[in-house]
Parts: sequence; structure tokens; C-alpha cells
Amino acid sequence: MTARRAAGLAWALCVAIALPTLVLLALGASESTPADEFGLSGFGGLAFLVAALAFATTGALVASRLPSNPIGWIFCVIGLLIAAGNLPYQYADYALFVSPGSLPGGETAAVLQNLGGLPPAFGLLGLSLLLFPNGRLPSRRWLPAAAAGVIGVTALAVGLAFRPGPLDEPFEGVRNPFGVGSFELMDSLSGLGWLLSAVAVALAAASMIIRLRRSSGQERQQLKWIGLAAAGAGVVMLVNVFSFFLEVKGISQVRIVVVGLAFVGFPVAAGIAILRHRLYDIDVVINRTLVYGGLTATLLASYLGLVLLLQFVLSGVTEGSGPAVAGSTLAVAALVRPARARIQAAVDRRFYRRKYDAARTLESFGTRLRDEVDLDALGRELRGVVADTMQPAHVSLWLRAPTDAAQ
Repeated sequence: MTARRAAGLAWALCVAIALPTLVLLALGASESTPADEFGLSGFGGLAFLVAALAFATTGALVASRLPSNPIGWIFCVIGLLIAAGNLPYQYADYALFVSPGSLPGGETAAVLQNLGGLPPAFGLLGLSLLLFPNGRLPSRRWLPAAAAGVIGVTALAVGLAFRPGPLDEPFEGVRNPFGVGSFELMDSLSGLGWLLSAVAVALAAASMIIRLRRSSGQERQQLKWIGLAAAGAGVVMLVNVFSFFLEVKGISQVRIVVVGLAFVGFPVAAGIAILRHRLYDIDVVINRTLVYGGLTATLLASYLGLVLLLQFVLSGVTEGSGPAVAGSTLAVAALVRPARARIQAAVDRRFYRRKYDAARTLESFGTRLRDEVDLDALGRELRGVVADTMQPAHVSLWLRAPTDAAQ
């Protein structure tokens, strides 16, 4: 079987698993079940369905075009693992909670969803990042990091599959028929798997930073793409962790949806980087992300601060928060344009210094241009500005000879 056919088969299998999953999600959309508390049903399940298809699609594209790069095949496996864990989860949720007894094999599906899914996929993600972008380790010294990822995935799969006793919530009413040994042993094994997988992901992040510092040209742009996806997922995970510490209630679905969609960024960024499609747009994407991310945070903080301030000031004049909300909305709307301009200038000055200096140089040249009448001096200054801003190998200025009519 050729690499193209194998990759296409993996993608088709993932799609075949996704279709009944989508049907089950639609059938149970209007019902509230114990699974909703953990966020893996409804929109949470849909988010991870999108993630599975994103990994499988990117993996199939990379594997069919660059079969020697193992990242494509790893992405195919990640997509299949997430999809294969999602389908029995939604089936068990529907058969046991949404409509009990309407479908056969609900308990069997609950057992099957425990055999794979997201946990092993997490460890494989760390392994793929360690090999990014060329499919090879940075050096032989990183072999222990790769081994940590492989051992972590294996320990997770074995620990979860063979842990005796009841399954994890919300299927705690079902006992694992494949359980062997003691609960404590298998639980420790799965805990070790999580730890080693997390270590592999952390080491992969460190290897990417080292690669980025040593890289140039095309490889640097590739690493920027995956770095942007990693930064986005990292921010999402930090916010997710803080929400647990703050004991924010009723947002389990939101947590899972945001986490699932954040992981979609990895295959998308990796596909762009490895297949080199619009590779050099990354600087624009990062610039816009920094600007609009900073703008959103600034406006949100300003809005909340103004609402609290106006409520305190107007508390003796009016009841309710309506005037405070309305005044804060108008004030924040007026802040959008000046705040965006200031944040854009700050981002350019801090992260895009060459672009910032070039813009200042061109602005200054445009001001002097209005007062310059000597053609030779203008030519010298124009060549100097081009050399400073564009930094070409050489600069030549050609002027058309004046016509008789112009003379």
C-alpha cells in the first residue's frame, strides 16, 4: 500500500467514526446528563470532534506528501485516538443517560471509551512537537525526552485500560471487565503516564525554543507557526487552571470547548509550516494576535473598572447598574481607535523594531521631501532611505530624461 493510500485510509476512518458521533451529539443536544458536568458531551464533544478531524486531515496531507516525516503519521494516530474515544463516550452517554435502554451495549461503550481517547493523544502531541519540523530530534541528547513521551503514552494506555473497579465519572456505575492487579497499582501507572507525558511536552517546548534561537530562514518561520499555536494553547490551559482555583461554577462545557478548539491550532499551524502554504504570513499573524489580544484585554479591564467605578459614584443617585453599564459601554467604544493605535505602536516598537524604525524613517523623509528642490541631493537621500529601510544588496536610481515639451 502506498503512503498516499494509507494516509487517505486513516483520514477516511476518522471521518467514518466522526459521522455517528455527530449524530449522537445532535440527538442528545437537548438533554441534560451527568456527562454535562465534565463538559465532554454537547459542545465539548463537538469541539474534540473538530480537533480529531483537524489532526487527521493535517496528518493525511503531510503523510501523503512527505511520507518520510513521522509527524504526519503521528497526527493521523492522534486524530484516530481522539475520535475513537469520543464515539463510545457519546454512545454511552446516550444509551445510559439520555435515553436509557434505547440502544444496546451502553456499558460496553463506557468501557471502550476508557481504553483510549485524549490521554494517550496528549503524550503523542509532545512527541510530534519534539520532532518538529523535519521529523528528526534536534540531537541524540534528546532521546530521553522522546523515550519519556513513548513510555508515558504506554503507561497511560495500560493504566487506564486495566485498572480494576468502577470507571471514572460519569460512568462510575460500570465496572471495568478488563481490570487486573490492584486499583492502586494501575492508578499509579496511569499517574506516571500523565507525568511522563507532561515532561515530554515540556521538553518539547524547550527543544523548540532552542531550535528557534539557532534557526534562520524557512525553518525559523516554521517554528514561529507552531510556537504561536503552543502559546495560544498555553494561555488557554493557564486560564483553565485558574478557573479551577477560583472555583468558577457552571463553565465545564466552556472549559472543554475552549481547550478542544485551542488544540485545533496545533495541526493547523503544523500543516501550514510543513507544507509551506503561506509560510511567511506568520509575522503578520503574530502582529495582529498581539495587537488585538492586547486590545481585548485593555478594553475588558477598562470596561469592568468603569462599571465598578460608576456604580460606586452613582450609588447614591440611582438604583441598579443600568446607567453605569451604559456609560461604560460608551466610554469603551470611544477608546477603541486610540487604544488600538497606541498598542500597535507599542507592539511595533517592542517586537518589530526594524519595521518601526523603517516607518519613522519614511515619515521623516516624506516631511523633508516637500522642501527639497535639488535633484541630486534628493537622489542621494532617496538611495540612503531605501538602503536603511529595505537593506538591499545594492541601490540604483534611474531617472527618465526630460522631454522637449517639459523643457
